[in-house]
Amino acid sequence: MNIPVLGGKLAQARVRSGLLARPGSLLPMFCIAAALVACQSAPEEPPPPQPAPAAVAAPAPASPNSAVLDQTVAVVPPGKGVPARYAAFSGIWAGQLNGMYDGKLAVLTVSSGGQVTVSYAWGDLADNKPGVADGSGRIVGNTLKLGRLPNGADITATMPSPGTLNVTYALAGQTYTGSFARVSQ
Repeated sequence: MNIPVLGGKLAQARVRSGLLARPGSLLPMFCIAAALVACQSAPEEPPPPQPAPAAVAAPAPASPNSAVLDQTVAVVPPGKGVPARYAAFSGIWAGQLNGMYDGKLAVLTVSSGGQVTVSYAWGDLADNKPGVADGSGRIVGNTLKLGRLPNGADITATMPSPGTLNVTYALAGQTYTGSFARVSQ
């Protein structure tokens, strides 16, 4: 039996006369098995454990004295025919009056003529407990003037720059002012 073997005549002589040349020898099977095992790739190590994602703090619950809009309040994006100067008022605005009284103004709809529908929420405001009132009004220039709300409040919001409203809230002979920022569209 001639088996080509690398390594020259001496190696070939060993193969011819050695164990590989004997019929029924297990050595060839062993060599083949060893070669196959050596060719096997090492088992993959499991990936290192990933650190658990950092816990995301849930937003703090609103204080019972803060302004809270009804969760069903939905802002309708202004249509294509609404001038940009009116559309800029659309969205939900939040701030504080006199630096201590929470307020939220949701400008729900804006028409091409500047008419708006709103929902206004207030927190504790002097002797008034938190509440919400719906109303309507009109934008003239850079000022949104609401009609008297059902709670008796008069609200005016002037936009000195995009994203900011200077709000005046008058109720029962008292006037409160503050700056509100847009918190959602």
